[in-house]
Amino acid sequence: MSLHIHPSGFFLPNTRTISPHLSFCRSGPSPPSLAPSASVSSPHPTIQIVGGKTSNFLGDSTPKGASNSDLLEGDWVDFEADLYYWTNTLRPVQWYPGHIAKTEKELKDQLKLMDVVIEVRDARIPMSTSHPQMDAWLGNRRRILVLNREDMISSADRNAWATYFTRQGIKVVFSNGQLGMGTMKLGRLAKTLAADVNVKRRAKGLLPRAVRAGIVGYPNVGKSSLINRLLKRRMCPAAPRPGVTRELKWVRFGKDLELLDSPGIIPMRISDQTAAIKLAICDDIGERSYNAADVAAILVQILTKLPSVGIESLQKRYKVDAGGQCGHIFVQKLALQLFNGDNHQAAFRILSDFRKGKFGWTALERPPR
Repeated sequence: MSLHIHPSGFFLPNTRTISPHLSFCRSGPSPPSLAPSASVSSPHPTIQIVGGKTSNFLGDSTPKGASNSDLLEGDWVDFEADLYYWTNTLRPVQWYPGHIAKTEKELKDQLKLMDVVIEVRDARIPMSTSHPQMDAWLGNRRRILVLNREDMISSADRNAWATYFTRQGIKVVFSNGQLGMGTMKLGRLAKTLAADVNVKRRAKGLLPRAVRAGIVGYPNVGKSSLINRLLKRRMCPAAPRPGVTRELKWVRFGKDLELLDSPGIIPMRISDQTAAIKLAICDDIGERSYNAADVAAILVQILTKLPSVGIESLQKRYKVDAGGQCGHIFVQKLALQLFNGDNHQAAFRILSDFRKGKFGWTALERPPR
């Protein structure tokens, strides 16, 4: 097997000759008792990749109730390396519905009218929900960054991201679009940042006008829900799935603020497949773009590595032995136990439980160093 070097410096196998139906295991040779048995049905052979780090950052001695902040900086580097290793064998996740191309063009035109831009990201994956062209589009325009779904991350994660963005000089607001937390602060901040608009208009002898704020971001990060909470009424269609908003819409917030709701925008091609998998896990990308069983298998391996969850939580919740095994095998066992061997249903259950916060406050990213 030939090798190539990942940009982070890790040697990783060239996996073009490996079947995409993998266990995603990077934790050393599997004991015979954990190998796929005849009772676990799979339409394709399962290949176990061995070598690399241990299956848990902190070993079996991780204390119960530990938080993700207990992971050391080096552990997060290993975590990202493992994710790269697992995702490198999968069919690339790509999702670019036709309406997004049209939206992107219209949004660029509307940006010229905006006094301030409110960029909404998923607080669980702030880096993965950052559009690579956003900085170029916005230029020097005033920006507020909203990390939505703050209820699904720990206070340590929240503080780490707040510190990171503050050091970059970016105004950041944490919010929960479903419950309205952070929305009033967001409205006040938008008006404050754009206050000089009317100062300049008065100097020119023009009448004051409402501040125009555009709300942009990836699909399903909570843009429309945020607007509805700000307005205290349902003005924009919102649902917990990507692609609900399909056209740009200006809505009025009082006498001095106008908000532009926009469909989610996403790159035409996602080059970072670890980010793509995180988008799939967090339901920030269309479900037709990925294999649910593959994504759930990677999620299982992620959860076993996080001290705030761990193997014991998975075993307790699903009554399935997860000790040291790889994600695909866990999904297959759960399918046999609860869903008559339907791997898709088992995968959907695991993904749905994560998205509903059944595993607690679980961020999948920490600020880069």
